[in-house]
Amino acid sequence: MGHDHHEGQRVSRRAALAGIGSIGLGALLAACGSPKSGTATTTTGATAGISPSTSEDLTALFAGAGTCSLSPQATQGPYYFDADKIRSDIREDREGVKLRIAIRVQDSETCGPLADAVVEIWHCDAAGLYSGAESLSSGGGGTGGGPGGGGAPPSGAPTGAPPSGGPGGSGGAGADLTPTDDKRYLRGAQVTNGDGIVRFTTVWPGWYTGRTVHIHAMVHVGDDRTLTTQLMTDESLNSKVFAQQPYSRHTNRDTFNDGDSIYKEPMLLKITEDADGYLGAITFGVDPDKDGK
Repeated sequence: MGHDHHEGQRVSRRAALAGIGSIGLGALLAACGSPKSGTATTTTGATAGISPSTSEDLTALFAGAGTCSLSPQATQGPYYFDADKIRSDIREDREGVKLRIAIRVQDSETCGPLADAVVEIWHCDAAGLYSGAESLSSGGGGTGGGPGGGGAPPSGAPTGAPPSGGPGGSGGAGADLTPTDDKRYLRGAQVTNGDGIVRFTTVWPGWYTGRTVHIHAMVHVGDDRTLTTQLMTDESLNSKVFAQQPYSRHTNRDTFNDGDSIYKEPMLLKITEDADGYLGAITFGVDPDKDGK
């Protein structure tokens, strides 16, 4: 997918509703409203430019990627903040094996697609660093270790209720991070299309002490953080990817899926090889009515 020169910029509500360019997350959430309203919103070609073979791969992947069940909630972790980047390609300058991700958002009760939901993802790079929190995730900020420091970074294990007054918040623990640097790699958001689908291009995530390989995700429906969860990857593929550069420079991985405190099988991406990298798919079942179904 090509880059739009408007990506990451704020535009007016009128422009958002007209589908012009890309906008900041705050403005986007204000413009989207209820997924059942039928309001048109900005997208950045969530399914545009898909080759026939990739479309067939996605159809097959989604067939085994879960449906009609409520997705497990998980902590948002210590490194979440609104990166204000509405874009499909979140790699920036990060090296690594290309990973394309397709996420389908459904109402867990009706099994129907949720259009106009905002999906955010964020994850560490091949060295275990998070943008906006490089010093914290490397051990330089006094709150944790990671690849560059002594001691373990925050594990991301649930520690209680989300901050009071936060939007939605049913799946996250701890306050949103105040960024400590101006980097924004491997963070971004998209708006679901009429089929409830968003697509991202990123790199295979790395790892850090105390956690298995994972990608954070959050689904906003209207003003609510309706789902906060994490995505995992198969260990056989992790081993294959981590044998390559730049991942192989980061050694002594200590936590795997079967020993991770957050891992659940429904969080696994369904992944296939895809030309110059991998293609993964997953279905999120969300509960916009908040009735637990």
